[in-house]
Amino acid sequence: MCGINGFTFHDPERLRKMHDATRHRGPDDEGFLETPEISLAHNRLSIIDLSPAGHQPMSTPDQRFTIVFNGEIYNYQELRTELEHLGISFRSHSDTEVLLAAFARWGEACLPKLNGIFAFVIWDRDQQKLTIARDQIGVKPLYYFYDGKMRLMFSSELKALLVHDIRREMDLDALNLYFRFLYVPGSRTMIKGIKKLEPGSVMTFQKGQFSVRRWWSLREGSSLTSRQDAIAQIRQTTKDAVRRQLVSDRPLGVFLSGGIDSSCILGIMSELSSGPIKTFSVGYETDIDTERYNADATLAEKTARYFGAEHHAFTLTAKEAMDSLEKIAWHMDEPIANHIQSSTYLLAQYAKPHITVALGGDGGDELFGGYSRYWYSRFIDRVRALPIPLRKKLLSFQPKFLSEPGLDRFLTFMMQKEETVSRFLAPAINRPDVSRTAFAPYFGTAWKDRINQHMAVDVQTWLPDESLMRTDKLTMAHGLEERVPLLDPELVDLAFRIPSKWKLGTKQQGKKIFIEAMRPYLPPHVLDQEKRAWMSPAAKWLRGPMLGFAREVLSPSFCPATAELFDFNEIHRLLDDHVEKRFYALSTIWSLLTFQMWYREIVGRV
Repeated sequence: MCGINGFTFHDPERLRKMHDATRHRGPDDEGFLETPEISLAHNRLSIIDLSPAGHQPMSTPDQRFTIVFNGEIYNYQELRTELEHLGISFRSHSDTEVLLAAFARWGEACLPKLNGIFAFVIWDRDQQKLTIARDQIGVKPLYYFYDGKMRLMFSSELKALLVHDIRREMDLDALNLYFRFLYVPGSRTMIKGIKKLEPGSVMTFQKGQFSVRRWWSLREGSSLTSRQDAIAQIRQTTKDAVRRQLVSDRPLGVFLSGGIDSSCILGIMSELSSGPIKTFSVGYETDIDTERYNADATLAEKTARYFGAEHHAFTLTAKEAMDSLEKIAWHMDEPIANHIQSSTYLLAQYAKPHITVALGGDGGDELFGGYSRYWYSRFIDRVRALPIPLRKKLLSFQPKFLSEPGLDRFLTFMMQKEETVSRFLAPAINRPDVSRTAFAPYFGTAWKDRINQHMAVDVQTWLPDESLMRTDKLTMAHGLEERVPLLDPELVDLAFRIPSKWKLGTKQQGKKIFIEAMRPYLPPHVLDQEKRAWMSPAAKWLRGPMLGFAREVLSPSFCPATAELFDFNEIHRLLDDHVEKRFYALSTIWSLLTFQMWYREIVGRV
């Protein structure tokens, strides 16, 4: 796991400024390549082959191809064996050298062979061609700016691009998307002209010719017909994914919650590993509903004891959460409004002295129907199939039942309420229609299984652009790598061959078939728990220890440049309504707090 930076011209001073901006991503080593045509920089976090032989930028023996690489290739040993049979020899034991050799041998055709998390840049000296690629699910980020001519800049983090003379102008469509979805989906960022290379995409630049295309896309697979066979395949594929992701020459552990996903990863690791596994969880110091907000931490500790793990628990206070928000805004690069960011950031800081690599349970809900919105969507379809008199009665009772499957249904569940957003966004910049435009392409072709399609859209949007982006930035802020076994490409492909009816149970239950498959690896106390979101006391903290801080940040004087964007009188009313419990506005208030702090840290900082 590392940081990569570069551009298609020569400027040693700016290259080192970019490099310094991402130094936290790779504290172990650094390297540069500088020619009139290409400038590359690499911050190295050594995970596989800690020796100098893994140094980057790395070139092929003939110096034709040079790579800078952020991520891990989990099947690099199998690829190495295949390449050795073709007569290729290796100087190191690193996955970087295997990736470089695979590209030198097969070109872009190597991409479907890769099982890993990655964003990499390869320069072909002979053809003067730059190739940049990102992994299937988008676990590792890659930002770029292209001036439409000969200047292409790229980095693992957006802030590094701002050392160039890029105008820090707001993308108003992105701003509207952010306040409606609490993140910015797709290739857009909040800064006009700076884009994200989307998951499963490859970019090429050669002598002024620039292109971006998909090398992988998520499609509806042919449905499995045997439920028992599906259970067996889920169990084996998940176990294989965990086994692959245990490769590391640095200490490794698990971020453990009280839920199914991280618990089954620990269970599989316990079967595959010798010796106790280090586990880490976070709880909250609060005098209100202490048991409720620490239910996950309590279950995590119980699960760790069950598997004989070496457990480390971190307790987060309101002051620590509040004090971390400025640093989080800087590390995040983009505003993502999620009140558990402090939990992730400070847990990673707490774990770093013990481990360099953590496995987490990200992705299980999106693949196997863990969120209640999938169950409700199926329920709505069933209501709409009822006889007309009964259907009309139910439709009048619940407006969501009016939504058609597909884009309308998706937006109904995923968007913030339009009437709330319109309260505080200035009329001159308010663009309600941008939501349909952004998400319509994902529903261009209707799947046979519309519930699975909803999950697939989450995998392609919310997961890389909110969840995984947040995880990457907040763990790499401390030079710690998080791996996500449940997003192994083979498991992702398998998940969308499993009918949603096998994933969803009764009484809002999700992940039914996944739980059955993982039953041998789950303690009874985890199996007995109902699904719940990761709780934090943020809503209550805003009524108490964080209220003064919130009033300060949500004032025009905190960041004068944003005054034209918002109606601050309405924002104050929203905050007062939340404090007085007239209206629950945690997501809205947090989105505004996050935006204000992001703007001052990223846009306002020169």
